[in-house]
Amino acid sequence: MTTTSSELCYLTISQAASLLRERQLSPVELTEAFLRRIAAVDGQLRAFVTLLPERAMEQARRTESEIQSGHYRGPLHGIPIGLKDLYDTSGILTTAMSRVTPDRIPDQDATTVAKLDQAGTILLGKLAMHEFALGGADPTSLFPPARNPWDLERIPGGSSSGSGAAVAAGLCMGALGSDTGGSIRGPASFCSIVGFKTTYGRVSNYGVVPLSWSQDHCGPMTWTVEDTALILQGIAGHDPKDPTTADVPVPDYSQSLVDDIKGMKIGVPRRYFFQSGPDVEPETLAAIEEALKVMTSLGAEVHDVEIPHIEYARPANQVIMMGEAFAFHEHNLKTRREDYGEMVRDRFLLGGLTTMGDYVQAQRVRQLIKYEMDQVLQEVDVMVTPTSPKPAPMLEGYSGASTLLGPSFTGPFNISGLPAISVPGGFTSGRLPIGLQIVGRPFDEPTVLRIAYTYQQASRWFEQRPPV
Repeated sequence: MTTTSSELCYLTISQAASLLRERQLSPVELTEAFLRRIAAVDGQLRAFVTLLPERAMEQARRTESEIQSGHYRGPLHGIPIGLKDLYDTSGILTTAMSRVTPDRIPDQDATTVAKLDQAGTILLGKLAMHEFALGGADPTSLFPPARNPWDLERIPGGSSSGSGAAVAAGLCMGALGSDTGGSIRGPASFCSIVGFKTTYGRVSNYGVVPLSWSQDHCGPMTWTVEDTALILQGIAGHDPKDPTTADVPVPDYSQSLVDDIKGMKIGVPRRYFFQSGPDVEPETLAAIEEALKVMTSLGAEVHDVEIPHIEYARPANQVIMMGEAFAFHEHNLKTRREDYGEMVRDRFLLGGLTTMGDYVQAQRVRQLIKYEMDQVLQEVDVMVTPTSPKPAPMLEGYSGASTLLGPSFTGPFNISGLPAISVPGGFTSGRLPIGLQIVGRPFDEPTVLRIAYTYQQASRWFEQRPPV
């Protein structure tokens, strides 16, 4: 196959998989193209914190030999990916982007990493993140913060910042992120890619540095809904090493990619998510309203719905997150506090001020909101909201504490554990991406993927690439 490196790097996983399967594209050629692109542009983005060129090329050569000899493993075989730097990788530096663990090298892979390796993916390297998945774009953490390929003066979102930037800029074909209050969906929204936080318990957290045990979710970040379905297929399922995973069947997610939503019921919780004000960008709301019109034109029924206590979801999410994070980091905060970056240290210490009473009340709120969302989802198939109130903020002057202020459009679905995907939903007048969030019933990822895929095919926002 004769093509340029940039063209190869802009293939989707499904496109590349077809070429690799038919031996029209070499895994070696594909991997070399991505390594060249990383060398050319990652100096601007800082998406990678650990690059593995020799290992990647060794994997590519082995993969090529397997495919040539007829041992094709499936649609992820030969696909170059990246991993957020809190996924344990055997023999490979895993820092969580912190001076607390700058030299940590695990002796085994996270379950998701092992599954992707078994599927034949090629690991290009480890990706930047906010320190310990919370700190923000903090220059005092271990590595410089990643930048947004749509505007280098802005953040790519967090905490899966490098994952969002790398996928958007064509530095890898897909990545894994983690999401405790929006850390997959936020970067997906800010970088105009797809990010899927599945149902709590659908994907193993084993071997992933925790932030909040009861709210952490692992999931894929890709260019398209089809590619997200492919990676999810590879990582979903019960894991005996992680007792929080659910022992429920994993469907064939490719069967969800049906371009048809006629008769499907979409709930819109307007009171919380659609009120324009100082914390919500009007252009964001206008874009999502336009997306709802598109869905209506495709035959879906749009209904306003009400989640009575939704405004309490944000503080409950934060109290649970901070309390559980402090429990994990308490020893190091007491013995080596100075090794933490300023942003994350302040937030972890705030968790130390959380009382048992605060934590219990937050859990009570959690159960109430889960019940209310369940009631809504008995009447509609999914809920649709903006992913983020505003587009990506500027890097200069960014404060991690700013995420404690104003509404969160993603955190409510961490405390409920519901599957929630962010897909490209348009752009502001300044060409900044806007994300559309689709939320479904527990373990009903197929319906979420179906609606996301149908909207993607109608809107075609995924065809637009950032200037970097």
